[in-house]
Amino acid sequence: MKRDLKIRVGEVEAPACLNDSDTAGKVFDILPFSSSVSVWGDEVYFDVPVDAGLENGQDLVELGDVACWPQGKALCIFFGRTPIGEGDEIRPISPVTVVGRVTADGETLRWLLDGLKRGETISLTA
Repeated sequence: MKRDLKIRVGEVEAPACLNDSDTAGKVFDILPFSSSVSVWGDEVYFDVPVDAGLENGQDLVELGDVACWPQGKALCIFFGRTPIGEGDEIRPISPVTVVGRVTADGETLRWLLDGLKRGETISLTA
């Protein structure tokens, strides 16, 4: 099942696609929603009204991954290194469930997310 979505910050929008995991289905089912962002290195994360445990948890993720962080009840978008990554690693603070990917190119992704400040609004729609 194809689960496309759009991520919007201000006037900038980027396409994304959720995978077939149970957690991704829960995220898709609550769309649309908006939340206030927090920033940690080159990761943005924001509250998501989804109750889900860790599903196929990952300690390392890739550029553009969208993941659920069960400990923080948050959705994360990774667009570069995190403070605890070594070298070019993108390492979440604790294991996450990867639920999809931003399908925009890396430059668009960075343009969308790089200037985000804590408290700005991010919206996800189907």
